[in-house]
Amino acid sequence: MGHTEADLAQLLHTGPFHLALRTALAVRGLPLQRVQHHLAHRGVKVGVTSLSYWQQGARRPQRPESMKAVRALEEVLQLPGNSLIRLLAEDSAARADTERPATRSYRSLIEASGVVERLLAELECPADGGLHTVGHHERVRIGAGRELLGRDSQQVVRAHRDGVDRYLAIHRGDPGCDPDRVEVRAAENCRTGRVRRHAGTGVLVAELLFDTRLRAGDTYVFSYGFEDGTGGASREYVRGFSFAGGQYVLQVRFDEAALPVRCRRFAQASTGAPRGGRAELTLSGRHRAVHLVEQGVRPGILGIEWDWA
Repeated sequence: MGHTEADLAQLLHTGPFHLALRTALAVRGLPLQRVQHHLAHRGVKVGVTSLSYWQQGARRPQRPESMKAVRALEEVLQLPGNSLIRLLAEDSAARADTERPATRSYRSLIEASGVVERLLAELECPADGGLHTVGHHERVRIGAGRELLGRDSQQVVRAHRDGVDRYLAIHRGDPGCDPDRVEVRAAENCRTGRVRRHAGTGVLVAELLFDTRLRAGDTYVFSYGFEDGTGGASREYVRGFSFAGGQYVLQVRFDEAALPVRCRRFAQASTGAPRGGRAELTLSGRHRAVHLVEQGVRPGILGIEWDWA
């Protein structure tokens, strides 16, 4: 797979370390033997085998001499200072030495997490699904009865392990939602697989099957949606994030017959934590919509809340 400067810039922001290093080597067009030569010229001795293990994710540089080699790699690969060092530090602190973005359990993100976890287990979902989000644009539609009509998503994901060929999308309706009447709509580059529903919580988990099997580092673009309209009056829309990194755009559009009097964005570390980061949002006149943009998502919750007259 060909990598670009944009791919490299994104991975230097989101990690993980081994994919950022692998992409930098590919973009610069340097074989490992040549890299070893450049490092030796700077007085740094490191074996080709070690460099190979680092860019595969099989091992991580940890010893002082290895960290010195990583700093020299930043020079050889013409990367911003401390960019690889920072990824290593974040991997150690936030990912407990795993090779995937920082994660937080569903239990801390979703009040109905016990149900979600059981549904995921039924679908034999790995702990992280092997994917993290590079970009996600979500459009939510609120109807004339103040109900959540539905939502549409376009996502760009990156695999952090080989063999990933699906994504599990989670939908939770507002109080009164009947998940048996919620329709899953696979749009671009995916098709609907198995679907699991829980009537008591209004939770639905849908398996979206990709048209290809991804390798670690591959990106994939796909679109999907949920048609709901079965719940009561909606007062907010929230999105829980298990992984750090990537851009998230949320747009909420209201029917002209049911316009809120006030809209605010907010953030939470978990469902039990106080809401912070509040900011007033102005409803656009023509399209009757508000939105938020988060450039570097952190594990936790983002959302938009609104008040009815």
